[in-house]
Amino acid sequence: MAEPYDAVDVIVAKRDARELADSQIDWVVDAYTRGAVAEEQMSSLAMAILLNGMNRRETGRWTRAMIASGDRMDFSALSRPTADKHSTGGVGDKITLPLAPLVAACGVAVPQLSGRGLGHTGGTLDKLESIPGWRADLTNAVMLAQLEDVGAVICAAGAGLAPADRKLYALRDVTGTVESIPLIASSIMSKKIAEGTGALVLDVKVGSGAFMKSTDQAYELARTMVELGTDAGVTTVALLTDMSTPLGLTAGNALEVSESVEVLAGGGPADVVELTLALAREMVTAAGLDADPADRLADGSAMDTWRAMIRAQGGDPDADLPTARETHVVPAAASGVLTRLDAYAVGVAAWRLGAGRARREDPVQAAAGVSLHAKPGQTVQRGQPLLTLHTDTPDRFDRAIEALEGAFEIAGEVGSTPLVIDRIAAS
Repeated sequence: MAEPYDAVDVIVAKRDARELADSQIDWVVDAYTRGAVAEEQMSSLAMAILLNGMNRRETGRWTRAMIASGDRMDFSALSRPTADKHSTGGVGDKITLPLAPLVAACGVAVPQLSGRGLGHTGGTLDKLESIPGWRADLTNAVMLAQLEDVGAVICAAGAGLAPADRKLYALRDVTGTVESIPLIASSIMSKKIAEGTGALVLDVKVGSGAFMKSTDQAYELARTMVELGTDAGVTTVALLTDMSTPLGLTAGNALEVSESVEVLAGGGPADVVELTLALAREMVTAAGLDADPADRLADGSAMDTWRAMIRAQGGDPDADLPTARETHVVPAAASGVLTRLDAYAVGVAAWRLGAGRARREDPVQAAAGVSLHAKPGQTVQRGQPLLTLHTDTPDRFDRAIEALEGAFEIAGEVGSTPLVIDRIAAS
């Protein structure tokens, strides 16, 4: 059967900065998923979209076309309302781990479909796989049963959700078109809307360790995703949060699990607790419930839910986490106030130590990563430990140390950026 459109006509329309019709968008996404539009043609269209953009209608239609390429999940049979969180990724961003059980302890079902790390940002599934026995792959039936029973699940997205996105994501990665805001927003939101959650809270990170380096870019992405969610009938809110410094005091898989458990036990670094509670309050409110997540941290019910969630997925919440065979301490070069600790550099160091991967098929070391002994604003003494590097393969230390050159500054005093910069909701 002849195709109703020619891919070249669609490419030329966007190349010349014209709007694409709904029928053109529906066709090109479907035809690309089927293989009727060649990779080089979609590469060309993605570049035209990067350069000329898409308006709200086009981006919404593109998102719906990607959702239509696969399955949609349905949580309507659950006895509780659903809410999910998506972070655009950062260094030391372990927030999903304490957040999902905390929000579940407030009475919300949290279906957290997560991914693996690539480059300097860590993946939630990689972190949890450092827990002995824990598994990421669940069937939809098992996931629904766990949501009803425990209230929270963190697992891998099934292959049936938005397959067009999986194919296009890989293409953008190798064609220099990752940075297109309409394509980023539709990639994230197609999966989240197809997942079927009733409410969605977005953590849009900005700063050196984030994908979005400028506040203007981050605002644009946040607004676009809030519009896409709202237009699809999902209650959607975004928080703009700072990622110029790593979150918490760890970057790495087992290291971040350990820190997350500290938060659930009522301790942990102040910034991790602050952001976990801020996002939890937004999720609980968006789900239509009235509960204070701080109470659920204090009374131990969030920890109980964490343990039940880990056990339900085959993990042992009491097992010792892996520790690295080798460590190396990076000392402070001077005395004074630590004024800057660059998140991107710490993320690259953790990646080079074995905590991350350069390609999707690469293995990761569960115990590799970086521990921070001071955060910006704290006073340090010359020679005291500033960072500890962890790895099973000591020949990785040199390249990790190289990544940290110029990553920190020690001076007289420091100005501070708030962790939560702004809140973006539907207008």
